[in-house]
Amino acid sequence: MKFTTTRARATTAVAVSALLLIGTTACGRGGDEAAGGDSVTLALSTLNNPFFVDVRDGAQTAADDLGIDLEIVDAQNDSTTQANQIANAVTSGTAGIIVNAVDSDAAAAAVAPAIDGNVPVVGVDRAVNGVDITSLVSSDNVAGGSQAADALAASIGEQGQVIVLQGVPGTSASRDRGQGFADGIAAYPNIKVVAMQTANFDRAQALDVATNLLQANPDVVGIFAENDEMALGAIQALGARAGSAVKVVGFDGTEDGLGAVVSGAMVATIAQQPAELGRQAVELMAKVLAGETVDANVPVAVQTVTSENVADFQK
Repeated sequence: MKFTTTRARATTAVAVSALLLIGTTACGRGGDEAAGGDSVTLALSTLNNPFFVDVRDGAQTAADDLGIDLEIVDAQNDSTTQANQIANAVTSGTAGIIVNAVDSDAAAAAVAPAIDGNVPVVGVDRAVNGVDITSLVSSDNVAGGSQAADALAASIGEQGQVIVLQGVPGTSASRDRGQGFADGIAAYPNIKVVAMQTANFDRAQALDVATNLLQANPDVVGIFAENDEMALGAIQALGARAGSAVKVVGFDGTEDGLGAVVSGAMVATIAQQPAELGRQAVELMAKVLAGETVDANVPVAVQTVTSENVADFQK
């Protein structure tokens, strides 16, 4: 099996013994390969987040259509677990790996043996830093962060104190959304970011973090959360103040996030297309396995969702 994308060989700290670790959490279809098809591994950061459930579902639909046996593993947001899962996939003879990195930096060591073994690696939603993977299918998170800044600024009259709930440290999604928001909000001199803290893309953690930050900063009038799960946690912390005294903007366009926009608790969310990300990642892998040349980066558009257009995004 050949594919045409050029890769740099990476020096990795992954020991040979790591390739022998099994410890895989299987969350997808196992068993024999589909008739006439290839077996491909989809390594997801977590299935505890509705966004990545949609990524999985889009990927599975495409795999079914293409006759690809998709083995799905869930790292439960643990980089070591993901490294072990990818190592096991390589030793098991997977034809290709689609990885949604827990940590964009740590994932480099995890995928390097696959790259060295001439196994194609496609990133989905999050980059893998430090190695040349075959391709990356992702939303334009920098642009989305800037759009979030504009939406939040408009909702608070372009003035006041705001806080930012950050995602999992080390992920390209958190870094890029944060950078886009910082660049965007800088255009509004009367808005001050008074606090930034990670809540790891998690709703329950965001409830605790937002509660503490709001107590320490009682004059806050806006919150940007780098995903909808954290935005929903912030809304819980705000109670009746959500959408009135304090405006909240999320990111992802999940079903619950869209519902919060409808109710008015959330001013806006930046809608990604998670099922489309998963679908395109599998379709791209199919092209690679067929020997076709593919682009190094495949962007999937994002869009600002408000009360005016939310009906267009609801299922």
